[in-house]
Amino acid sequence: MRLFHSRRALQIAILAAICVPIGAGGAGVLLGPGFVGDWTATASQDSHFRYLSGLLVGIGLCFAATVPRVEAHAATFRLLTTIVFIGGLARLLSLAALGAPSGAMLFGLAMELVVTPALCLWQNAHARRAERLARP
Repeated sequence: MRLFHSRRALQIAILAAICVPIGAGGAGVLLGPGFVGDWTATASQDSHFRYLSGLLVGIGLCFAATVPRVEAHAATFRLLTTIVFIGGLARLLSLAALGAPSGAMLFGLAMELVVTPALCLWQNAHARRAERLARP
């Protein structure tokens, strides 16, 4: 239980988690839809895919910016988590409409609907604890 009270453990968990949006987003920016095996996309599909991949990179970098003073960024963390969670709900809609995607996409779904909200809860608990300890 002490691990979850550790600022350093939270920072490491966030840094590990942001490897996903930065890595997948970066690959999507560089490879376009080819990143997910679609080498026949139209120019418009490619443009849209790379744009959304760039947003993933941006979200990951924004999460990274919270790490040095993680206790001071509860509002930012909640906002980013909300954005990621809404994206996960959209992915869940796709799953319901078309069936299960690849394992990599299911991993993304778990990151969006489970891991990111769990990190947000941890970050918020840490921020409240830090605020209590800072009071005179």
